[in-house]
Amino acid sequence: MPVNADEVPGATWDADLGGIAEQFRQLTRAQERMQALLDAVLAVSRELDLPVVLRQIVSAAMHLVHARYGALSVFKEEERAGLEDFIPLGLSDADYQALAGVHPPHGQGLLAHLIEQHEPLRVDDVPHHPDAVGFPAGHPPMRTLLGVAIGVHGRIYGNLYLADRRDGRPFDEQDAAVVGALAGAAGIAIENARLYQQVRTSAEQFQRLLLPTLPDLTPFTAAAEYRAATASGHHLGGDWYDALLLPDGACVAIIGDVVGHDLTAAAAMAQIRNMLRALLYERRTPPSLVLDRLDDTLHAITDAPVTTACLARIEPYGDSWRLHWSTAGHLPPLVVRADGRTRYLQAEPGVPLGVDARLHRPDHTHTLAPGDTVLLFTDGLVEHPGHPLDADLDILAATAGAHAGLPLDEFCRTLADQHPSDGHDDIALLAVRIPPTGPVSRTGPVSHQDR
Repeated sequence: MPVNADEVPGATWDADLGGIAEQFRQLTRAQERMQALLDAVLAVSRELDLPVVLRQIVSAAMHLVHARYGALSVFKEEERAGLEDFIPLGLSDADYQALAGVHPPHGQGLLAHLIEQHEPLRVDDVPHHPDAVGFPAGHPPMRTLLGVAIGVHGRIYGNLYLADRRDGRPFDEQDAAVVGALAGAAGIAIENARLYQQVRTSAEQFQRLLLPTLPDLTPFTAAAEYRAATASGHHLGGDWYDALLLPDGACVAIIGDVVGHDLTAAAAMAQIRNMLRALLYERRTPPSLVLDRLDDTLHAITDAPVTTACLARIEPYGDSWRLHWSTAGHLPPLVVRADGRTRYLQAEPGVPLGVDARLHRPDHTHTLAPGDTVLLFTDGLVEHPGHPLDADLDILAATAGAHAGLPLDEFCRTLADQHPSDGHDDIALLAVRIPPTGPVSRTGPVSHQDR
């Protein structure tokens, strides 16, 4: 005769305990998944660099549902204009090699379902699904699929796809719900990253509009290069350069760096550059006096931030040329010989502009040979928080010497491309090359003390 569990002492109690334990385990799993979702939302929301955001979304979704593979298709900003990017994760090196040369998907087959309908998609048997077409040779086999659209404010930015749970089971409704919740945050993150990218692009264009187009400096040749900082929030800066010919036959080259990474720094840069141009025509030399007068002017009529600068005159000196320069807390000029030899013109620096206008700055001179190149640059070219500054200056000198024979515009681009810094600051560099002949004789004396 069967025994009723209700009649067995303690059986009901054990069953209740088992049910309570199972409910507790489910609650714990739910709390863990909720915490994982919150962590994932925070991870994708704190980034502003779009490529980083996109990879973070895929990685976070894979972690949430323990998926073996994940991918994100991103639409071009114009509606129905196709895919702008496709980011797959989870593939091995062998998988990537097998897919080498294969074009990204075009939004057909299963991918077309989300693109056209924007409805969540769960597939338990991908190979036998009627829309499972277009997988290229070498594509890793996939059994189950979960896909959700990513968008915000009614605009769809892309679709997120996950394949093959690591436990071998199909994706369930809870998986779809948690990934759908992440997709909502991901849409906001993508929108913010794109807006940030637009602001950054506009700021860089504004910065470049403030920088001059170098004039004809014959008999000298000159080139300059500017690169915005890559670090978040630092894309607008105060680096600047200028070069011009003066009536006394000298070529003046200037490089400067206004402290800060915002509109204030950019506006101050333009103001200082214009003031300096006027002073150069009024008081041509020595460079230290021009910098002193600039400091006085800035102190009297502006609230410009602290600024470093190097002002250099390449001036006639007998039948040759010489460099006559003064610095305001700036890095020294680098002279690159035609044969690749290099030399930093280390000398006593002056104080930066905006520190103490009463302190006079020293002048320095150096004779130049035909074909020499004088390079002025800002610290963004060589500063790296993990490297000694002297080591990075040595790298710059070696790079400059190895490419001394390049045309100046290519020379500057090469130095900017191969810079040893970490990209936290913007970069400006200006190169002036000495003509192969001496200065043309002039009528009347040229004063080097026009005070």
